Amino acid sequence: MQPLIDSAQEPGGRRLREDGDGNATAAAAEQSTPSALLVRLRALAAHRWFWPVALVLGYLGQTAFRLALSIHNYYPSVHADEDGYLAIARVLAGHPASEMPTGVIIPGGYPLLISPALRLADNPATAYHLIMVINAVLNALVFPLVFVAARRLGLSRPHAFLAGTAVALVPPVIFYSQFVMTDAVLPVLLLIWLIGMHGWLSPGSMRRRSLYAAAMSLAAGYSMATHDRGGVVVALTALVLLVVLALGWAPRLSAVAGVAALAVAYAGVKLLSAYVTGQFKDVPDAGVGNKVFDNLENGKLTTTIIVRTFGELWYFTTSTYGLGAIAFVLCVVAVFHRRFPVAQRVVAFCMVALLCGTALASAAGLADDNRVDNWVYARYCAVLVPVFMLVGLAVLFRSGTRSLLRLAAVGVVVIGIAMLSVTEYAGSKLNVWIIPWAVPDAQFLSSAWDGLHMVRTTLGALAVLAVCLLLRVAGGRRIVAALVGCLTIFAAYATVAVTDNVAKPHAKFRKYESVGLAKEAGIRKDDSVILDWDLPWGTRMSLTFEVYQGRVWTSNVKHGNTPPEQATAMLLTYPKPKDDAAKDAKDAKGAKDAKGKEPEVKPEDSWDKPLPGWHVAKSSKDHDWVLWRKD
Repeated sequence: MQPLIDSAQEPGGRRLREDGDGNATAAAAEQSTPSALLVRLRALAAHRWFWPVALVLGYLGQTAFRLALSIHNYYPSVHADEDGYLAIARVLAGHPASEMPTGVIIPGGYPLLISPALRLADNPATAYHLIMVINAVLNALVFPLVFVAARRLGLSRPHAFLAGTAVALVPPVIFYSQFVMTDAVLPVLLLIWLIGMHGWLSPGSMRRRSLYAAAMSLAAGYSMATHDRGGVVVALTALVLLVVLALGWAPRLSAVAGVAALAVAYAGVKLLSAYVTGQFKDVPDAGVGNKVFDNLENGKLTTTIIVRTFGELWYFTTSTYGLGAIAFVLCVVAVFHRRFPVAQRVVAFCMVALLCGTALASAAGLADDNRVDNWVYARYCAVLVPVFMLVGLAVLFRSGTRSLLRLAAVGVVVIGIAMLSVTEYAGSKLNVWIIPWAVPDAQFLSSAWDGLHMVRTTLGALAVLAVCLLLRVAGGRRIVAALVGCLTIFAAYATVAVTDNVAKPHAKFRKYESVGLAKEAGIRKDDSVILDWDLPWGTRMSLTFEVYQGRVWTSNVKHGNTPPEQATAMLLTYPKPKDDAAKDAKDAKGAKDAKGKEPEVKPEDSWDKPLPGWHVAKSSKDHDWVLWRKD
């Protein structure tokens, strides 16, 4: 590392020079304010407490930034993902089970982390606010972890601090933490996993390497408890442990510690899964893995899956402003180049394998419909953005000009091939049905919030990369710190823009079905509510959380199903005129009576054969619902 204080300067910050007699004299005339300030900063940074305090303050700043973006949220709006995690968090917080909105059992690792919010709060709005706080606290850990990883890549403390700040502010890291989704914590787990792996395979004491191996395995196990993508992480961890044991790349006792920790973590995953399954006895497992393998074995889907995989990689590389593509190319080179240490080669292999494996699995597992995000989905690979962006920034800091330009050129080719593969194969399907929430970074880079523009998005990402490369080549390594500082500001701006143009409008669009209907209908948090199958899907999803202490069922009661005995309310769709009455009215009066009105229906007509003790409490024809209550 470079010394923190230039040896040609005295502690006071004055540059010394020799006079004619060989004596050092102060050259006050040559002193400038910037150099004096820089000297003082270097002197300050020399203190032992400086960097711990700087990291704490940086982490608090990152947390505050996230809270400023999300603390106003108080209801779920991403259906059915949020609703499923909230349903599981509910039972893990000690509340009685309700209906599982997703219809299948999903991993409970993330709901376990947010369950304290539901245990502390006595209403759904407060609980959601507390979850946003938990998300911010957990997601902001990306910053100190990137700092640690950057130090392991050989960056100085100031450069590592800058890299961590920039990476932790990019939209793919923060966007999903504004919702109740596993992606708030998965980037943190993967950083711990890779840092642990690198520490285990690097020189050090047996105790230290064993602790790193255990941390690696525990992080892998918890990632599996958090999302199905964690299954790939566990598989890679098991593979690395076996190879290291066989080849002796690390002390075998430390590898045994890793194996033991992985076994404990896997057992914990199974216990948690068994408990959650026991709370939702009639709900099947998700079976995502089975669907992935079934589709991979289906020869008719091979081309589609490959193109979708390229689409995932295209989105990933553009959302990292091309730095992810540079990192991808470097990792591939590192795997096959012996001049890299074993630790770096193994970590590089795991990064590439996890990225490609996640892209392939999600491409095979997504539904076969016309949604644009099935071709270029943002979410699944976004958890790897921090580590790949860090490697890309490390290349800017440390590589020579020729190496940097070669890596960038190959990275641009990778982006181009991925983009052309999708646009040529999918064609007009890319303009059929787009959900802005699914492609936020692409819309920001294309400066268009009305759809997906792959060419414009690609040009936007490459423009950011080109500016970085031009400044780096023109100014050399000495300007990289300033360059990363500018990138930090750009990342923060991008995140705010994506929040204002995607996250907030999406939540606002879902507001009535999430909280407006419950408030207007007078549904209480301790009600037990039957929901009509014909109600809007978003309403059925969100009410499983809004009915906070009671429970919900989805049932076709109005056509004969018997209401559960413990039900206290029932939400049905507003009745429509019967077909035969409408036909008679049309024949006689053109579907209108003498006063020009459609045949009248009453809210009571929403239930063909109401049971004794039930009555209509409220209704809204405009919003198409009728609330029945039990006397």
